[in-house]
Parts: sequence; structure tokens; C-alpha cells
Amino acid sequence: MDRVLYIVSADHEANTYIPPHQHECFELIYYIQGLGSSNVGTRNYHFRPYSFALIPPNFKHDEKHTPEADVLFVGFICSHPNLRALAGVYDDDKDQTVLQIMLRMKEEFSRKRDGYTELMNLQMSEIIVHLLRLLGTGHTPSPSEDQMQYVLNYMDEHYRHKLSVQSLAEMSGYSYDRFRHLFKERFGHSPLRYLLLKRINYAKSLLLHTQMQIAEVSAAAGFVNDAQFCNMFKREVGLSPRTFRKKSK
Repeated sequence: MDRVLYIVSADHEANTYIPPHQHECFELIYYIQGLGSSNVGTRNYHFRPYSFALIPPNFKHDEKHTPEADVLFVGFICSHPNLRALAGVYDDDKDQTVLQIMLRMKEEFSRKRDGYTELMNLQMSEIIVHLLRLLGTGHTPSPSEDQMQYVLNYMDEHYRHKLSVQSLAEMSGYSYDRFRHLFKERFGHSPLRYLLLKRINYAKSLLLHTQMQIAEVSAAAGFVNDAQFCNMFKREVGLSPRTFRKKSK
């Protein structure tokens, strides 16, 4: 019979690294929020929000979280012979079925009503059946299939924050030089120029559609200071931010 041993929520700070370790039970790790990479056995995978890792007993694995992460994981015992073959990182389905069941398990554990242990074991069996259906027919882990796209997605969401090319390269799983080469080849700009153009376009929108001061626009768009913003804006647009606002109106 499938049996739940523990279920735990964890918040990881940015750039948290969990060294290689292993368990005597299965572990299902669900990444509710966060981006990073994990070595499971001899393979490297990348995870993102609404993906999960399945770790069989005695499989060494680690985790590297780049931004802050919200993780839910459960340790369990299962005798199904096919489950061990599914070691790796996978995407949940469009309904986030695995997450929804795990959240119900978490609620049962928190409330500890009569029969909660038996119900959690049944919910674990439900997850296992779902995993075997979802992943057991030649499906391969998808989050590792397009690492560069995941980095681009992250940049599109966080371009107003301070981002280093080194941290983005680590997220991609490539070396610094290889990442820069692949990024430019794939997206047409270097990582730094891509970020600059995103910030400039966002600043244009603020200048056109708000009454924010130039200093406020600079800070909101992610520039270091007003001088840097004004110099780069004029270099890219051909006008100072103030002139651009006046002429556009």
C-alpha cells in the first residue's frame, strides 16, 4: 500500500543551493514558484513554476534555486514497479492536478481530523496513478528541453530588477560565454542589450502614459540612476526622456 511519511512546505531564498543527498523513500518535490536546476541521478534538469521532481529511493539529487522559491514536498513509500523509472523533472498538466492533490493532502495533515492518515495515503495513491498515466508512455521531462526559453521568460518578468549575466548563465546550465553566444544566436541581441531594450520600452510607456518624474521613471524601469537612464535613453531613442515626452504629447 502507498504510504505518506511526511509532507512539508519550504521557502527558499534566492541563490539557495541544497547539496547532493538521498532518501530511503520516494520524494515528490513540487515547485509552486521559483526557477533553478536539479541533478537527479546522473541527469541535470531545469524546473520552473508548476513543475515537479520525482526522486526514487537512494537517488542522489540536489537543487539550485535562482530566485526565491515556494516548494511543497512529500516523502512516501510505493511498491509500484514502474514508478522508479520516472525519476526526473516534469511539468504538471494544465489543470495542475498534482498540485491540487498535494494541497488537499497538506490541508488534511494540518487539520488532523479523524482518518486523515488513511485519506492522505489514498490521495498519494491518486497522485501515483496520475503520474503513471501522465508520464508512463514514453513522455520525457519537458522543463529541460528548452533552457534558453525559460531564461528569456524569467528576464521578461524581472527585467526591472538587477540581473547579472552570470546568474542568467547559471540558470540556463551553460557557461558564461556559451550562454551569451546561444542567447544572441537565438534572440538576436546579447543578454544585456535585450534587458536594456526592455527597460527603454517600459520607460517610454511610463513617459507617455503617466505623470511620473524622470527620476521615478528611471527607478521604475530598473536603471541605476538618472544619469545612466538619460544617457542610454538618448543613445537609443535619439531624444532625452523629457524631450521624448514633450514631442510625443
